[in-house]
Amino acid sequence: MSSKLKQFLLDAEAKAFDRDHRKTIGFNIGKYNTAVQRGLNQYTDHELARERASFIKTTVINNLDKYLMEFESNFTARGGKVIWARDADEALREIGHIMKRKRARSVVKAKSMTTEELHMNDYLEKNGIEVVETDLGEYIVQLAEQRPYHIVTPAMHMSKKDIADLFVEKLKIAPTEDAEELVLTARKLLRAKYTAAEVGVTGGNFLIADVGGVAVTENEGNARLSTTFPKTHIAIVGIEKLIPSIMDLDLFWPLLSTSGTGQNVTVYNSIFTGPRQPKEKDGPEEMYVILLDNGRTELLALPEKREALNCIRCGACLNICPVYKNIGGHTYESTYSGPIGSVITPHYNGMPENKHLSYASSLCGACTSVCPVKINIHNLLLLNRKQSVEQGLADKQEKTAFKLWVRAMKSRTLLNLAPAGIKNLVLKQVLKDTWSKRREPLKVPPKSFNQLWKERQKK
Repeated sequence: MSSKLKQFLLDAEAKAFDRDHRKTIGFNIGKYNTAVQRGLNQYTDHELARERASFIKTTVINNLDKYLMEFESNFTARGGKVIWARDADEALREIGHIMKRKRARSVVKAKSMTTEELHMNDYLEKNGIEVVETDLGEYIVQLAEQRPYHIVTPAMHMSKKDIADLFVEKLKIAPTEDAEELVLTARKLLRAKYTAAEVGVTGGNFLIADVGGVAVTENEGNARLSTTFPKTHIAIVGIEKLIPSIMDLDLFWPLLSTSGTGQNVTVYNSIFTGPRQPKEKDGPEEMYVILLDNGRTELLALPEKREALNCIRCGACLNICPVYKNIGGHTYESTYSGPIGSVITPHYNGMPENKHLSYASSLCGACTSVCPVKINIHNLLLLNRKQSVEQGLADKQEKTAFKLWVRAMKSRTLLNLAPAGIKNLVLKQVLKDTWSKRREPLKVPPKSFNQLWKERQKK
């Protein structure tokens, strides 16, 4: 058993039996699920919208090279600069070069999962550059020195009291549980950071090929501030985030917001097509888009699995997943948690170290049923399991157990050879740390069906 798997099992058990955690996450996810059901009322045919989105994303992924080149051509035509990064190290190295050229001392950062994937904050801080998260949820987990708990809602695991206590400890404010006062405290502290920062960093919800644009969706306006005041804007986006046309946003923006938060459309939706143009009054003097691979082409090379790249990061599969709601986001120890995270993380970060995530599922199919782009998530988890076995990554104990099981199942004589008492002892030993840890031990009957049938025939 790998060290990551052992830690996962320990953390999962601790969270599953933490009543306070379950109460907080149940309350917070419950609010989102209620809002999503209400938000779906805007659709006369939600299934048709999902099918169209799935078709568009699948077409793009199957022709990714064409759309990437189209995006680059259109983006650079307006003065933007594109950097291709094969992995996290290459992306960080390029970011470091930009920071050095700009003599950056501080960076304001909008919410971005790709930067979490790169561990960009740690890299910049080690190089003496202050990084400030400007999304409220990200700012909270940054103060708590934690990674985001959820793809969409980074501080979903924290109650209002938890956040108030954190602000008292870290920001030295007077104790309060007034949500508005807490938000105003963060806003006041962040405002000065926008005007002081040399560089603003964002992710990108969509890359728009036909206009060479980066579409950023948010609810607080912090991404707009992070890209308006600093003279340099860096957008770090996975190569799979492409859509063909700006006209496709009327489909994808509502699907993203409704599936994630229940809104008809998110409050702020911006499209960045390059640096400030001659007649424009604000915006950065330079804009870079870092197109990040980091394992995505590995998935692209697997036709039966590449639909995982259709994901628009709405978080719906996390909110519906019974496993995620019990063990929480931090237990996964990966940038992307929940069902979709369990699918893509083994390909992004290595199958040997992360194959166990694909087993962290009941395979109930709830994730597939709510995915706005109709990714067959639970089937992809099965395919990951299959791949891990084909690569010889199964534990020795598991291999031995299945060999014995196959041998016994192929021989009725061998199966009947051991009495029920011995079989029960074997089951008790084999399952003591898994099934029997929380349940009554499995027991075989005194006689097998085969033996009972023979006795019946004699009578």
